[in-house]
Amino acid sequence: MSAEPRTATVRTIPAQTTTANVTQAHTTSEHATPAHPARTHPAPSRAVGPGVRLAALAVVAAAVCALYLAWGLTGNWQFLIGRRALTVATMVVVAVAIGMSTVLFHAVTANRILTPSVMGLDALYLALQTAIVFALGAQGASLVAGPARFVLELAAMVGASVALFGLVMGRFGRSLTLLLLVGILLGGLLRGVSSFLQRIMAPQEFIVLQDRFFADFTGADPVLLGTSGVLVAVLGVLVWTRRHELDVVALGHDLAVCLGVRHRRVTMQALAIVALLVGVATALVGPTLFFGLLVAHLAYAVLGTDRHAWTLPGAALSGVIALVGGQFLFERVLGLEGSLSMVVEFVGGLLFIGLILRRTRS
Repeated sequence: MSAEPRTATVRTIPAQTTTANVTQAHTTSEHATPAHPARTHPAPSRAVGPGVRLAALAVVAAAVCALYLAWGLTGNWQFLIGRRALTVATMVVVAVAIGMSTVLFHAVTANRILTPSVMGLDALYLALQTAIVFALGAQGASLVAGPARFVLELAAMVGASVALFGLVMGRFGRSLTLLLLVGILLGGLLRGVSSFLQRIMAPQEFIVLQDRFFADFTGADPVLLGTSGVLVAVLGVLVWTRRHELDVVALGHDLAVCLGVRHRRVTMQALAIVALLVGVATALVGPTLFFGLLVAHLAYAVLGTDRHAWTLPGAALSGVIALVGGQFLFERVLGLEGSLSMVVEFVGGLLFIGLILRRTRS
C-alpha cells in the first residue's frame, strides 16, 4: 500500500482593516477611562544660567566697593575718598591677576587643588626679600624701593619662571608633572635658604623683613599701581582671546590634540601668562599663597560651569568681593587693625585641606 501525501490547506484571511476601523478604534481609546489615571507633575523651574549669576557677582562687587568708599565719611572727605580709592584699585588689580592666574593654572594642569605658588614664585619672592635685607641691611634695603624694587622683583620672578619652563618643557617634552615637581623642590630649597638667612641676621633687620612677608593692600605706589593695572589689563585681554582654546585644553592632552588644538603651545603661553600675573601681583602687594585657590573655587561653586568665558571673570569678581568686602568688615565693622592677608590665607588654607580630604575620600 502506498501512502498518499497529505496536502496542508492554508486558509488566508484577508485583512479587513479600513480607515474607518482605525478611526473608530482611536476614538474609542480616547473616550476610554484608564485604569490608572496619569499623575500631573508641575513643570520644572528653569535653572539660573551662569550669565545671571555672573551679573549678580558684578552687582555685589560694585556694591561692596561703593560701600567701602562711602562708609563713615567725615571731615576731609576728599582726602578719604582718594585714599580709599587707591586701596580699592589695588585690591581690584590683585584680585583680577590672582583670580585669572589660578583659573588658567587649573586649566593647564587639570588639577583644581594646585595653585601657581607650587611653581615656587612666592618662595622666590621671600628669598629675594631676605637676600636684599641680609646683604644691604635695614637701611640699605629701604633705599631699594619704588620702581626699582618693583622691576627687580618682577624681572626675577618672571625670569626664573621662563627659565624653568624652557628647561623642563624644552628638554623633557610635555612633562608638566615634572615641571610641577621641580617647582615644588625649588620652592622648598628657597624657603630653606630664606630660613637660614633669617636665623643669622640681626634682630632689627628681621623686624624690617617681617613686614614684607604678608601682602599689604593699603600702601601701593600710585605709579606702580597704574603700571600693574595696564599689564594686568593687557594680559586679561590676551587670556580672553584664548578662552575657547582653554576649554579644550582643560579636557586633557589627548582630546585637545584630537580636536586640533596645539596643546603644548597653549600650555606654554598660559604658564607664561600665569607667571606674569602672579609676578605683578606679588611685586605690587606681596605674596598671596591660598587666595587664588579660594576665589577660584568660589567662582566654580557660584557659576556652576567649567567654561572659561564665565569662570575667568567670575574668579576676578569673587576676588574683588573677598578682598574689598573682607577689608570693609575688618576695618569698618570689626574695627580691627592688622593684615587682611593673614585672614584670607587662613581661610584659603582651610579650603585647601578640605579639598585634599574630599579628594582622598573619593
